[in-house]
Amino acid sequence: MSETEATAPGSGAQTDTTMPVRPPRAPRTRRSPALVSGCVLVGLIVAVALVSLFWVPYAPEDTSGGRLAPPGLPHLLGTDKLGRDLLTQLMTGARIALEAGLGAVAIGTVLGVCAGLAAGFATRWLDDTLSTLLDVLIAFPTLLLAMLMVAARSASLSSAILAIGLAMTAVVARLTRVLVKRVLAQDYITAARTSGTSWPRVITGHVIPNIWPTLVVSLAQQFGLAVMAEASLSFLGLGAPPPNASWGRMLQEAQATVFTAPTGVIAPGVLLVVLVVGVNLIADGLRDTLDPTRRRTR
Repeated sequence: MSETEATAPGSGAQTDTTMPVRPPRAPRTRRSPALVSGCVLVGLIVAVALVSLFWVPYAPEDTSGGRLAPPGLPHLLGTDKLGRDLLTQLMTGARIALEAGLGAVAIGTVLGVCAGLAAGFATRWLDDTLSTLLDVLIAFPTLLLAMLMVAARSASLSSAILAIGLAMTAVVARLTRVLVKRVLAQDYITAARTSGTSWPRVITGHVIPNIWPTLVVSLAQQFGLAVMAEASLSFLGLGAPPPNASWGRMLQEAQATVFTAPTGVIAPGVLLVVLVVGVNLIADGLRDTLDPTRRRTR
């Protein structure tokens, strides 16, 4: 009888179990469509910004293209009312938008996480004081804060980034405080402290790893808000001064010629929407990926 042949029932013999058993396949992790779509949209803007670091069709201050030239050669998207090439301005604006978003998020993350950790580990009265201060900062309008920054310094991209980053700090700090309080209430924190683990090791080994998924999603959303805030400040003349071509400034300058030269309004508006929508899709995708309770099953 061969090794693979089963014995008859009741014969007393046992089947041969020497054949290898193939282990079950691990379930595939489904990629989030929102995350993929968002990465594609944002990746296009990032590619344009990176190209602008090395090459643009014309100099940003070049006004030799003629006033309100239609799309075509040699200006693929036409020119604005001063004769500047629109494609050059759009490429430069992509870089400015990413700089503003990344700079504001960096400031908000560093200051906000530090303040949130301090509030989470603070005593009762200090926690209440910090929470009240954060609520006041959140209620403070970002545009008014930017005006104060401009009054103290000058209208520049760095002033806009600093103002947006400080306004973002309060939002990040309040979220960090709530997450830290939630983690500190868990039993494994009590067990770690009972075993003699120091607070710095508790923070780096337990608190940060458990709060970063939610923080990453929130920071992705804050990036989109920072881009919109920079465009709003530039629209009001509080952002990067000329010849820096912010998308918000382009919208402000083209509003008088929206019917005669609509490309000057449509192009920066579309790119601004693409970037913000892409970032929001990434935030939704990260939420589905990092939070197992929100993963959809097909």
